Amino acid sequence: MAESMKGLRRTHRCTEVSNKNIGETVTVMGWVQKSRNKGGIIFVDLRDRSGLLQIIFEEGDVGGEGFAKAEHLRSEFVIAVVGRVEARSGAVNENLITGDIEVRATGIRILSEAEVPPFPIEEDSKTKEELRLKYRFLDLRRPDLQRNIMLRSKVANLTRQFLTEEGFLEIETPMLTKSTPEGARDYLVPSRIHPGSFYALPQSPQLFKQLLMCSGYDRYFQIAKCFRDEDLRADRQPEFTQIDMELSFVDVDDVIDVNERLLKKMFKESIGVDIELPIQRMTWAEAMDRFGSDKPDLRFGMELRNVSDIVKNCGFGVFTGALEKGGSVRGINANGQAGMPRKKIDALVAYAKDFGAKGLAYLSINEDGSYKSSFAKFMTEEELSALVKALDGKPGDLLFFAADEDEVVFTVLGNLRLEIARNLGLLNKEDYKFLWVTEFPLLEYSKEEGRYKAMHHPFTMPMEEDLDMIDTQPGKVRAKAYDIVLNGTEIGGGSVRIHQTDIQEKMFEVLGFTKEDAHERFGFLLDAFEYGVPPHAGLAYGLDRLIMLMAKEDSIRDVIAFPKVKDASCLLTDAPNIVDEKQLKELGIEIMPEADK
Repeated sequence: MAESMKGLRRTHRCTEVSNKNIGETVTVMGWVQKSRNKGGIIFVDLRDRSGLLQIIFEEGDVGGEGFAKAEHLRSEFVIAVVGRVEARSGAVNENLITGDIEVRATGIRILSEAEVPPFPIEEDSKTKEELRLKYRFLDLRRPDLQRNIMLRSKVANLTRQFLTEEGFLEIETPMLTKSTPEGARDYLVPSRIHPGSFYALPQSPQLFKQLLMCSGYDRYFQIAKCFRDEDLRADRQPEFTQIDMELSFVDVDDVIDVNERLLKKMFKESIGVDIELPIQRMTWAEAMDRFGSDKPDLRFGMELRNVSDIVKNCGFGVFTGALEKGGSVRGINANGQAGMPRKKIDALVAYAKDFGAKGLAYLSINEDGSYKSSFAKFMTEEELSALVKALDGKPGDLLFFAADEDEVVFTVLGNLRLEIARNLGLLNKEDYKFLWVTEFPLLEYSKEEGRYKAMHHPFTMPMEEDLDMIDTQPGKVRAKAYDIVLNGTEIGGGSVRIHQTDIQEKMFEVLGFTKEDAHERFGFLLDAFEYGVPPHAGLAYGLDRLIMLMAKEDSIRDVIAFPKVKDASCLLTDAPNIVDEKQLKELGIEIMPEADK
């Protein structure tokens, strides 16, 4: 039977008790991790969010009634214990912070009894994720998850502290706003008061933070909840959190400077990692050319090399055919992997095909310097030697080549180098490699829509020196945009915004918007620009992705308290779910049966 806390007050969390408290009486409270009855003496591991503390119950200390309560304890009972701190009587447990002490109980209250949990509350749980998410309130008791959630809290607080000291104001922006379908799919919220009309949940605070710059607030930040109705993966959720900021009277270097110093503080004071400043910068074009990705992982080499000139006159039709169509031939060097079994090479070829490759050519360099290749019979000895030299090949290396249009080649080899690195164990989670990727293309062409779309958003400023190409070669115009990348994951991105009316109108024109279209979608922002707008720029981090990397996890679900699963549902609350007919009628909504659709 549960007892009350009346008259009791916790004095310490479990790991706040140390050998400095030996001889003192303390009151600790928490969950029973494990109970061991050794006959006349009971050992209990008490757990709270700080860690474990060993409690000893003996009838002579705690009394007959107290000892009976201790005998009744099971895993996950919630108890309060009063006792004396002593040096541990048995061997010191080096794996515990409190491994050199124990608390000899003089009083116990059972605050809550517990059913047998459906899975053990332990680190690195092997229980299926679906079951753990269904009982997330139990899963969140696991020490590793608790560390992740506490790390997230610490990073948020460090961010607030740093940005406040840098002159930023924390300002909240609306959750119910207008749909601006130039990007991912919106989550829509029907309005009862305005039948047939809908709010949208924000994909980001982008327009409002620009309005705040128009309003003179100079430096804004917000730890903002955002929503996107898109397919999920390990680093994506329908609702996610951004560290969002905007600054007035700045250019690219100003935004990068303040964020480098923020990252340095954040990593040093939360996980003890020193970031060397300044962080390396690389243009988008260089990142694609060297790594086949705009978010390159710098923890290993295996860079792409363009060998188009070497093979342009060779006898291998796969290579020459790609070049005749305006594509390229590029390769990577898997150092020391010449002995890779054919079965594994075939698996890599199949993997490459998943990213659009029609095939994958390879060449292994034997220890005696001879070649074994899928295409050697079509090449001269000189051409093969030139290929090997271009990729810095040496005996024992394995070279892979892709031939197609540039976009396909980059995607195939960019992903192939990551897959090989994963297979070889080259992705060290203790190694933090940061990179700024700059000068993104301003626009990307959508074959589906037959028009150019903004790579970031319609308010991104073009590089001034490229403005004269915006009518004639819009695809070559670079943006004053920048992403911060960590270990092959984009953790944040931003840009300098357009603040000149003529450039903004030209941008809308290139995107295919009429003035009426632009005003219908973004009128409130454009109106604000008519009344004096400062030059401004900003950046937003994906907080979930950032914490995932800091915590060395593989999924953002492990750093979010109550995440959704792949179909965007919540296994804990069974959301989304049906609602009462009365609610639907109030909103003027009728649900059509699937057959009627």
